[in-house]
Amino acid sequence: IAFFEKMDTLEARLEEFLIPKENVTNLKEGQFILPGFVDTHIHASQYPNAGKGLDLQLLDWLDKYTFPTEARYKNLTFAGNAYDTVVDRVIHNGTTTACYFATIHTDATLLLCDIIHKTGQRALVGKVNMNRNSPDFYREDTEKSVKETERYIECVLEKKYSLITPVITPRFSISCDSKLLNQLGDMAKKYKVPIQTHISENKKEVELVHTLFPESKNYIDTYHTAGLITNRTVLAHGIYLSSEELSLIKAMGTSLSHCPNSNISIKSGLLDVRQLLDMGIKVGLGTDVSGGYSHSMLDAIRSAIHVSKILGIQNGDSYREIGHKEAFMMATLGGSEALGLEDKVGNFVVGKEFDALLIDVEAVGSPLDVFKEDTLEDVVEKFMYRGDDRNIVAVFVAGRIVCDKRRPGSAVE
Repeated sequence: IAFFEKMDTLEARLEEFLIPKENVTNLKEGQFILPGFVDTHIHASQYPNAGKGLDLQLLDWLDKYTFPTEARYKNLTFAGNAYDTVVDRVIHNGTTTACYFATIHTDATLLLCDIIHKTGQRALVGKVNMNRNSPDFYREDTEKSVKETERYIECVLEKKYSLITPVITPRFSISCDSKLLNQLGDMAKKYKVPIQTHISENKKEVELVHTLFPESKNYIDTYHTAGLITNRTVLAHGIYLSSEELSLIKAMGTSLSHCPNSNISIKSGLLDVRQLLDMGIKVGLGTDVSGGYSHSMLDAIRSAIHVSKILGIQNGDSYREIGHKEAFMMATLGGSEALGLEDKVGNFVVGKEFDALLIDVEAVGSPLDVFKEDTLEDVVEKFMYRGDDRNIVAVFVAGRIVCDKRRPGSAVE
């Protein structure tokens, strides 16, 4: 982003930056630009399950639906088809940056990185680590898990992707013993890479962690003692964190990914995101496909608002619900802060990279109706509540058009 100016200074700025006049795009009536969405938690490998299998809660859901699906990514043909589909889908819905969980399969995860690179999306991508409490057909031993994770990180770093970062990804403490967690903490420090995992999503999960780690004083301690709680760590969910755990998260500069659709869909609980924001904790939004059935960050925005309103009903008039502005912030700048990318993306500031969405409320098939009395702020609010991918007519990442629905046949350039 080179400059922000009023139209009457445009000609001078074009001359200053040597920009040809024919390269200028003037927005039409009903069009505006927003920062690109940042999905801080999405399981790319679970996309084939999105919208089904939501009859169970977390631990049973993992065993019956999720682990069998993720095990299929050993087959690179299946993996390529599935990953092509999900990356294309989320880009078309305006996700310019995504923090992906893949699977335990290194080669399939490297394939996901190649697909993301070709489409031009910005991403953090993690090869999952699991050495216990999962089926025999979907589990690693500790040595292989560490060795393959190191191979994955080195391969990604060697390719020097400009927009893709490898991320250490222990699934959660139930799936990783202390030895594995400690070695992953050492690896994150060695390679100076970020970390993502789950925490306190479900009450039974929390109880099982206490059983598996009797030496730990609480859930977050299982990660903290392994060196996995840092200012580059993103923790998904966090519904049942204690005040002591939240204080540690704040002190360490760790981030939380709020996944409201998933939290409701598999009956995990309601996160009080207002409390986190008031504490100054970094919070982004996540779709959490496929615990969350929607890949759309617009859905994440709406779900976050709905959960906050439910908490408002339960807690009375004194409770300060979040509205569309705060939810949108979490889906953009809040997400970039959670992922440590706030110096690059999240809002429109001179010097940042241009990750943006061109919105058209008059696009073909638009679900929106705009009336004469609607202000621009009204129209943006309507888009937040009623818009969908049909209104997102172009997607930019780092100044490059990665999706253009204005010109059929040129979806990716």
